[in-house]
Amino acid sequence: MQASHLFDIRETFNRQQILICFNGPFSRSIIEELGNAVRSYMESQSIAKTAILDVFSVFVEQTQNVRNYLADKAASGNGASELDSGTVVIARENERYVVTCGNVVEAADAAGLARRLDALAGLDKAGLRALYKEQMRKPRSETGDSAGLGLIDMARKASAPLEYSVQPLDDRFAFFSLRVAV
Repeated sequence: MQASHLFDIRETFNRQQILICFNGPFSRSIIEELGNAVRSYMESQSIAKTAILDVFSVFVEQTQNVRNYLADKAASGNGASELDSGTVVIARENERYVVTCGNVVEAADAAGLARRLDALAGLDKAGLRALYKEQMRKPRSETGDSAGLGLIDMARKASAPLEYSVQPLDDRFAFFSLRVAV
């Protein structure tokens, strides 16, 4: 990248009110540092504590989902170089904050995730609360490693329906992104 292009990126960030953007491997320490930076910035702007907690919670859930997915694929021997990093953006949009996170996934995994998100989109706040309680009551063995509580919790915190995008890359991989407005 040429040095002069950095100004263009900066201007884009300012115009779109991007607070933070990260692209690369999501280690536990990077997630923690980025989360602390966002929390500190929001606290300095005198933003309501509940909004700070919701943004922080959604940020952590999304980045940990990516980190865990990539770790699972690496552990299963499917750790292709395409599955080595993610991208997260936190921006201000009018009176809301938007956390968007994405990564390369296996196409079959994207389809399953899309079905789960479509099912959540059809629920109102009461339906999401009931589903969350139902998932909490299920034994761990019945729900596997993830009961989908994180997605449900993000949908509950969101001020608008969760939005996702699946962009096919080839026959095997797609780029999956999830947008949560709080």
